[in-house]
Amino acid sequence: MCSIAGEINYKNQIREKLLYDMNKLLSQRGPDDEGIYIDENVGLAHRRLVVIDPENGRQPMRFGDLTLVYNGELYNTEEIREMLLKKGYEFNGHSDTEVVLKAFAEYGEKSVELFNGIFAFAVWNSRKKTLFLARDRIGVKPLFYAKTKGGLVFASEIKALFLHPDVKPVIDFNGVAQIMLTGPAKFTGSGVFRDIFDIPAAHYAVFSEDGLKIQRYWRLTAKNHTENFTQTAVHVKELITDAVKRQLVSDVPLCTFLSGGLDSSVISAIAAEEYRKQGRTLSTYSIDYKDNHENFKASSFQPDEDAPYVLQMAEFIGSEHNGVVLDTPALADALEDAVYARDLPGMADVDSSLYLFCKEIKKNFSVAVSGECADEIFGGYPWYHKKEVLHYDGFPWATSVPERGLLMKKPLSKEESETFVREAYNKCLADVDYLDGENADDRRMREMFKLNLDYFMATLLDRKDRMSMAHGLEVRVPFCDYRLVEYAYNIPSAYKNYRGREKGLVRYAMEGVLPENVLWRKKSPYPKTHNPNYAKLLSERLSKVLESPDCRLVEIVNADALREMLRTNGSSFTKNWYGQLMTVPQIYAYFLQTEYWLRKYDVVVKY
Repeated sequence: MCSIAGEINYKNQIREKLLYDMNKLLSQRGPDDEGIYIDENVGLAHRRLVVIDPENGRQPMRFGDLTLVYNGELYNTEEIREMLLKKGYEFNGHSDTEVVLKAFAEYGEKSVELFNGIFAFAVWNSRKKTLFLARDRIGVKPLFYAKTKGGLVFASEIKALFLHPDVKPVIDFNGVAQIMLTGPAKFTGSGVFRDIFDIPAAHYAVFSEDGLKIQRYWRLTAKNHTENFTQTAVHVKELITDAVKRQLVSDVPLCTFLSGGLDSSVISAIAAEEYRKQGRTLSTYSIDYKDNHENFKASSFQPDEDAPYVLQMAEFIGSEHNGVVLDTPALADALEDAVYARDLPGMADVDSSLYLFCKEIKKNFSVAVSGECADEIFGGYPWYHKKEVLHYDGFPWATSVPERGLLMKKPLSKEESETFVREAYNKCLADVDYLDGENADDRRMREMFKLNLDYFMATLLDRKDRMSMAHGLEVRVPFCDYRLVEYAYNIPSAYKNYRGREKGLVRYAMEGVLPENVLWRKKSPYPKTHNPNYAKLLSERLSKVLESPDCRLVEIVNADALREMLRTNGSSFTKNWYGQLMTVPQIYAYFLQTEYWLRKYDVVVKY
């Protein structure tokens, strides 16, 4: 994994210093190497995290008229290499970077349709004077851009764009409303800041003197599912197993996340078995919090603790296990680091905990594999099962939109708040592909799949990329293999909910791979602290911020409404902020992050 950045300028000379400064600012994403390419009209910058082929994967990489900067990983590198060898291409090494470049030389824009992986890359054609930008089907790897007076500037992270003199940290009503009404999710294609955008997942763009043209190259297609339940389970197991095996390829040490839940346990079990065949021992990592055992209280969302299942799984698969234990003050202090890593207010301590977790893992590993995104494609969340939430006319993890609107400095009515959010919601639904004759529930399940893919899952993937790459740690996500996503889109919900259980199909498919009690354990969300001192600490910090004479938060937040929330210990805000992961403590943390963000980026609020 790496960072990429660049400037295209058809009017003025390329700023060499800008490229070096962008590279320096993004060095955490690629601590092992760097490169700069400058030619007429273009400057490309690259920072490299060496994972495969240290000697022959250096960038920017050139071939003929083409120059590539690439961030990502291909999991079908060898298949594409074989195709190109048959066409007469030669290779200097075994890096996927060289395969991407030569595939583009052969197939042009169509090359992205060949790639199975996670990527964001740019190719400059010096003959045509055009820039090609592309992002993977699921949007695991980020790619932001802004138009400038002479052309365009792009980067893996927003912070690098602000080094360009034409790009300013301004938010208008749209940006404020995203922070307050949909955050930590952002609208598809939006960078929240005014005039900053991202290349959407499954899209590519071509920039020339005629402007920027964006094209979609992949979408989910509705098809009749012809396999019976048993055949489906076999197919799912094959796809998951193949995705995990492909993502174990690395020339540097690799580990897996292990929470004791279904998804990470499946991935760790498959990885451990592959390592065993090679005479190696897999390393696994889990996260917990100081005094969590004493403070844990069972709920419908989290009926039991993770720790016992983690230890059981580590013993079952024979991994060398490492537990990372976080304390409350460190979790709160890292909220600011998490904002800077993400360039936006995020998922509060759900971000900061992952930030600290990845920091510890990086001490020994450069690559990790995670169980992210199985819930979105196999129906693991409550909104897939509870009718009143399934058919909620909006994003089901954000039912608090009207309450959020009242917290804005210029409070919005229920209708105004919901109208703003509905624009993004309706745009997402307009892209859903259905089968003729499907009933209302089946159609809604397809809609729910797409809503999760484009929003809830996208938010988690943003989090995963920024918190891990802030430490130069590459985290792979096998459940995001597009073949698995395509197949899951058409699996009947009755199959997915086998035995009336969330992800029942996956559980059945993995019989014998995991212990029974882990296999059928009720879903447990991402682990967070249960220490009451955490909420107290955040409340005190937020109160202090609001009383500060130079408080920036009041530029977008209704201070009196927020003080009332603090006074009533959150009882004045009766709904979760964002799914089950962000309750009252996380709301406090989110606003602390927002205050820091406004200051750190010197955000200009114009609305």
